[in-house]
Amino acid sequence: MAKKDKPALMALLRGLPEFKPAEVVVAEEVIDSYLADPAGSGFNTLVAEADSVITGYISYGPTPLTEGTWDVYWMAVLVPEQGKGVGGALLAYAEDRIKEAGGRLIIIETSSQPGYEKTRRFYLNHGYETIAHLPDFYAPGDDKLILQKRLERLER
Repeated sequence: MAKKDKPALMALLRGLPEFKPAEVVVAEEVIDSYLADPAGSGFNTLVAEADSVITGYISYGPTPLTEGTWDVYWMAVLVPEQGKGVGGALLAYAEDRIKEAGGRLIIIETSSQPGYEKTRRFYLNHGYETIAHLPDFYAPGDDKLILQKRLERLER
């Protein structure tokens, strides 16, 4: 991701009904942290483009104070591009980089709200499993779901 990508990325995030305004603010903070210091931010942020248009992005990084555990913090794809492989390609690329870095677990946190059903199904279809359910975490009736994927070790 380059600084020139930020306006399109922010428009993408604001255009997705899943993300509340406060969540977009946090996503922007992660983006700004990455743009200010890509190597030192603790985040890896990639964008997908088609015909010079940002179609999606993913932000991931190693989980502090763990050995080989990584988090996928944010992932989003333009609504017209959803279901066309953009998200799968971004996730596969991130997973490959995580494996190369010695990652063994990937963790994703998401909401139990009905608006996130498609998101949860996407991750389950890509080999993630729900390992925890924290009732009323985000708000009453909005549970936190933690998904995990165990990575096979790369042959060296």
